[in-house]
Amino acid sequence: MSMRPRIYPKRTFLNPQIHTLSITGTRRRYVQPSKPKAATLTVPPLPETPQHTPATSLPAAHEPPLACLPLENVIRTYLITRVSSSPALWAVFFWGLQLLATPKTALLDPDKNRVLNWVLKKTFYSQFCAGENGAEVARTTRSVKGVGYHGIILEYALEVLLDGIENGPVPGADSAETKREIEEWRRGMLQTVEMAGPGEFAALKWSGLGRHALHLLKQNQPPTPLMDSAIREVCDAAAAKNLALLPGAEEEITNAGIDTWTLALERHYNRHEAGATIMYNTYQAYLKSTPGKLAHHLADAQKHGYTLGVKLVRGAYLSSEPKSQVFPTKAETDRVYNSLAESLLRRRHGAVLRPVPGAGNDSSSFPHVALVLATHNAESVRRAQEIRNRQVAAAEPRVALAYAQLMGMADEVGCELVRAGRVAAAEQAARGVYGPLWRTVDVPRAYKCLCWGTAGECLQFLLRRAAENKDAAARTATTRRAMAGEIKRRVRVALRLAS
Repeated sequence: MSMRPRIYPKRTFLNPQIHTLSITGTRRRYVQPSKPKAATLTVPPLPETPQHTPATSLPAAHEPPLACLPLENVIRTYLITRVSSSPALWAVFFWGLQLLATPKTALLDPDKNRVLNWVLKKTFYSQFCAGENGAEVARTTRSVKGVGYHGIILEYALEVLLDGIENGPVPGADSAETKREIEEWRRGMLQTVEMAGPGEFAALKWSGLGRHALHLLKQNQPPTPLMDSAIREVCDAAAAKNLALLPGAEEEITNAGIDTWTLALERHYNRHEAGATIMYNTYQAYLKSTPGKLAHHLADAQKHGYTLGVKLVRGAYLSSEPKSQVFPTKAETDRVYNSLAESLLRRRHGAVLRPVPGAGNDSSSFPHVALVLATHNAESVRRAQEIRNRQVAAAEPRVALAYAQLMGMADEVGCELVRAGRVAAAEQAARGVYGPLWRTVDVPRAYKCLCWGTAGECLQFLLRRAAENKDAAARTATTRRAMAGEIKRRVRVALRLAS
């Protein structure tokens, strides 16, 4: 293929293809071969000329997103989502899980009945949980990272078992029962911090401190001295390991207390001079109060000089929240979520996130932010990555960002992030070879949230996942179709190799 001659500055190349440039007259130019010693300008061979090669030319860009998953995971996800698409089958399955969660006899206790334990572990437990002990959690973590995820968000299952115990008398602050519940939470959280690695996350629930803690949260009262001591011990252990803590979303009635507890810890552990964000708070986009609350928390962070840790979710308690407190449609919740995410990523207020009176409306008046986008919504992830890539291309500063999905759910979204990370890493490596003309893109950090504990301890967590699979019918259908397509693709590949 003929190419028009190009003029390059004088350089030395290992195997130059040398030409002479001579000029006759003022307008016409002629290129003629000459001996190397007569050359005044040198032109490199075409193969050595750096080009703006698109990302799609990289091998990683052509790999299907779900190709990184083990076949066992693909099949199990397909079967679970297939069952959840049948209301009759799912009702029976959900009823069975509820029986096992509150066993009346040893026969129905998965921790005592080996057959039940085996069945549960081969199905729902393997899909959503990390293991019963440190060795099993470490093995699962290696598997998750082997797929390409940046790390894990580890949650202790026993905390979840305390959900729903608010009915009945509340034990006193100094009662033996309250002390036992606090100690159980403290010990479990310290184990969780020990199992997770530096740069990862440990999830927690403040209500996991027990019934008296739940009572205090509802009344927006501070923790007792014993609770505060346990909380500080866990935070200190996490800070020493550079591990972040993610308090989970809870019902709106407890949120004022949760905000008070959490912001006090953020002011202490997220100081700018410390250089790390240890404590986050969860913001549920489906609540009408969230944009205003987030704006006030940002103003507080700016005033007191700390990094606001934001875990942004759509919401987890839609069926139990008063309808007047949530946005009426999913489309409205999606709009609020995406707008809040954009404001946080760009560090500026917008149509939804309005500044509080007296606060500025530019990045200089916007505090430092560390953001976790916990979402199974592919559109929200795509929007966020577009913003990040534009920021990289423009050499703009970026906030610390992590993406999070639950283990065993929305793998088509998580694996797309994994693939994007591989392509971006390959482009960065290429940039080192070809120089600064190579385009730069953001390398996304994707995490999977896992629960750990015995099969019996994890049952409440599994019930939540079962309910989410049942309620999120559209998303479940998307996952089912994605897994079915991946199974068919692998069968076709196997048949081609066998032929």
